[in-house]
Amino acid sequence: MGISVGGEKGGSMSEPNIVPLIDVLLVLIIIFMAITPTTPTGMDALVPQPPPKNQKPQPPDPRTVVVLISATGEIKINQDPATWSDLGPRLNDIFKIRAEKVAFIKGDDDASFDDIARAIDIMKGAGITDVGLITAKMEAGQ
Repeated sequence: MGISVGGEKGGSMSEPNIVPLIDVLLVLIIIFMAITPTTPTGMDALVPQPPPKNQKPQPPDPRTVVVLISATGEIKINQDPATWSDLGPRLNDIFKIRAEKVAFIKGDDDASFDDIARAIDIMKGAGITDVGLITAKMEAGQ
């Protein structure tokens, strides 16, 4: 289809050729469909699974490090009292000779989220690569 000039009345009249515009739009649609990400992926998470009901609970590993945060903001490292200022250095001392840098954090039900987040930040700063959370349901085996 071309451009027709003029008409029955003798005036100039033009009709644009739309076919190339449609071709360009179809190509753009195909390009945008091809570059669209398929599925957004987030960070990998390991979700702990409860043990089977007929299995006896295993005693905790003595090398496991658990940081306890009370509702009042008091800290304990494996039942030993600690302060916010010496939490990082003590964790550094504990984990400097260990190859496996895994620790757990347990907060009281009424513990502040700010305290938990602050403890996780200090633990990451001390070189602990994996920080696990212990909840009341996990301790009960549910």
